[in-house]
Amino acid sequence: MAYVGVVGPSDASDEEVDAAEALGLGLAQAGHVVVCGGLGGVMAAVSRGAAQGGGLVVGLLPGTDRGDANEHVTVAIPTGLGELRNGLLVRTCDVVVSIGGSWGTLSEVALAVRTGVPVLALGGWDLPPGPVPVASVAEALDRLGVVR
Repeated sequence: MAYVGVVGPSDASDEEVDAAEALGLGLAQAGHVVVCGGLGGVMAAVSRGAAQGGGLVVGLLPGTDRGDANEHVTVAIPTGLGELRNGLLVRTCDVVVSIGGSWGTLSEVALAVRTGVPVLALGGWDLPPGPVPVASVAEALDRLGVVR
């Protein structure tokens, strides 16, 4: 039995939801423990699939209310840590599977890679606008409105 972290966007696409549900079912049937963030999107779908397979789902919640967990979480753990719970999730797992991509998912994948937890990635990164690349310090200063 392995503890498998499943991470992905809370605003998941239909394709991501279907994949997460199928993954959860397969993991449960194999006797693995599913660990996720316990909320919606990919987290709810993997929880639903695992529940259908009679599996155990641990939800590491960002807030302090156990009642925030999706209805398929078996063990809800309110961490009160917000996004910092991502590190807890990664450290709890033997392997992480990412489905789709979001900034939170990216942070979990990065933490897993940095700490030596194997990562399987299903789907790529369709990230919202974020870091703006600059070619030089001068360009960074220009973008920041620094008069030189």
